[in-house]
Amino acid sequence: MFGLGQLRGLFLLALLAALPASAQTATAQPPSPPVPQAATQPANPPPTPEQVGDALVVHQRYQAAIAAYGKDPQPSAMVWNKLGIAYQMMFNLKDATRCYKSSLKIDPRNAQVMNNLATVYDSLKQYGQAERMYRKALKIDPQSALVLKNLGSNLLSQHQYKRGWAVYQQALAIDPHIFEDHTSLRVENPASAKDRGAMNYYMARSCARSGLTDCAIQYLRMAISEGFTDPKKLAADTDFTSLHDLPAFQQLIATPSAR
Repeated sequence: MFGLGQLRGLFLLALLAALPASAQTATAQPPSPPVPQAATQPANPPPTPEQVGDALVVHQRYQAAIAAYGKDPQPSAMVWNKLGIAYQMMFNLKDATRCYKSSLKIDPRNAQVMNNLATVYDSLKQYGQAERMYRKALKIDPQSALVLKNLGSNLLSQHQYKRGWAVYQQALAIDPHIFEDHTSLRVENPASAKDRGAMNYYMARSCARSGLTDCAIQYLRMAISEGFTDPKKLAADTDFTSLHDLPAFQQLIATPSAR
């Protein structure tokens, strides 16, 4: 099971994309009832259950958000999607799956919801099912850097390192900042340390080729610490030629072992 910080890092972009911009600056508490207005002024309408839920999700009050969304008498596809996100952030993957599928019944061509459902399959280590869902989403939205990033992580989890790396490069070509994560640089965490090391190594390659030197150094540190590579092999890898003059890289290759 993933740690909370890692899961938040994996789904944060999907969450923010699902919410309106106004919700991202809302307070965590449900808005107060409208103040009575003068007879000549129209009263402000009360917030909808969706608006209340949006504000609560942004502030990580997921259980309260689920209760708010549940007051909607006829949830839209987007409300079902937001319910799925809230359940997923609470590690309730069964209800998250149910909500995402309910969303897709209403809007069967929503690539964002397909991506979210695929991340649940990834969390359950159902990698083949997740890959099929990511690819289905990409048929609808082939320029989604988020879906490409998640597909790349999925392929690396299946030990298809070269294919995963190629997909990461596609994601970076669309959005050079897609791998920036304010909670953790580590990508999706597979079962073994070797797999984690491989994923981080190929992430470092993608970052180096895209000119993201700080990102590349961070991933290389993790790849070395997890035993996938060593300083000697690192110095010989031509993918990191652009890093050779950096003090941080020179420090890495001079370190006997980062274990």
